[in-house]
Amino acid sequence: MTEEVKQDAVAAQSGPVPTPGVEQAPAAPDLNVSDLTGVKSIIDIATQRGAFKANELEAVGKLYNKLNTFLEHVAKTQSANAEAQQAQSDAPATD
Repeated sequence: MTEEVKQDAVAAQSGPVPTPGVEQAPAAPDLNVSDLTGVKSIIDIATQRGAFKANELEAVGKLYNKLNTFLEHVAKTQSANAEAQQAQSDAPATD
């Protein structure tokens, strides 16, 4: 690895350089529905592979069901919002 590439890698890992005397606001958590869908898949795969002990399965199952219910609700809400927007854009303009 050349010295230039090493410096670029270190700069990319360390992030932006803070300005002295200026406080930066903490970054907001970046978690979205896609991430939660990924967590659901991870739980499903881990369960199939036997990653959980028998006494842990009830808690894992409850969390999985709760997550699944939430994701189904979000999907229905997004679908209803998309349909409402489509209906508004299809409606003729009245003056």
